[in-house]
Amino acid sequence: MTSENTAPTAVEATPAAELAGVRAIVTGGASGIGAAIVRGMLARGAQVTSIDRVTEGVPLGAGAQVADVTDDAAVRAAVTAAAEAMGGIDVVANNAGIGAQGTVADNDDAEWLRVLDVNVLGIVRVTRAALPYLRESQHAAVVNTCSIAAWTGLPNRAVYSASKGAVQALTLAMAADHVSEGIRVNCVNPGTADTPWVSRLLDVADDPAAERAALEARQPSGRLVSADEVAHAVCYLASPLAAATTGAMLAVDGGSHSLRTRAPEQG
Repeated sequence: MTSENTAPTAVEATPAAELAGVRAIVTGGASGIGAAIVRGMLARGAQVTSIDRVTEGVPLGAGAQVADVTDDAAVRAAVTAAAEAMGGIDVVANNAGIGAQGTVADNDDAEWLRVLDVNVLGIVRVTRAALPYLRESQHAAVVNTCSIAAWTGLPNRAVYSASKGAVQALTLAMAADHVSEGIRVNCVNPGTADTPWVSRLLDVADDPAAERAALEARQPSGRLVSADEVAHAVCYLASPLAAATTGAMLAVDGGSHSLRTRAPEQG
């Protein structure tokens, strides 16, 4: 049993055959949310290949291909190798991404291009390379990792928010383009998640404990979202159970986008 405010892991309460026979690639599968997605898909019976810049950290049982999503030739080679190893591709989980801080005035053009290249064009490159295989699948699905920043204004996140807003719009456009081919496209929009990137931000904060408390208080649930909770959502959208779902944005944010709750009374 888990307490009311504790997230289950990617393996707990998992229907073991939910993704049986499914062949999936997961970008950024060596750490954080990506590694949780890999674990969750493996637990549900899928074949999984991680595509990341490193292989260290990829969960046991998954294949691994090395590629940077900013390198189109490397992406194509990695996707082809993954398809050959698994006998095809049914699911693409576009999870690779980077964070960024600053207002619109704080980052130069190079930083804007760097973030957009990874967070937006990375999805384009991977999906483009996988499309020939998805078109051959009987249950093709693409799931993009987006963010609450796509539909909620967050301070000091201009370039990051712009990139995730583009991911959300791209998700809808791709869903419209490929629904007639039987390819579903959805995204998950996590709130502030307990990931390595957030940990690095906390490490350099003047008061890490106070900063973490502030991040937790920002979410009505009173805690950060876990990587495994995001993985559960991705696995659902990737599975045949979601066969009627395409063009959807699934919030995994502890109520941050939709809820406005009262502050606890003092006394």
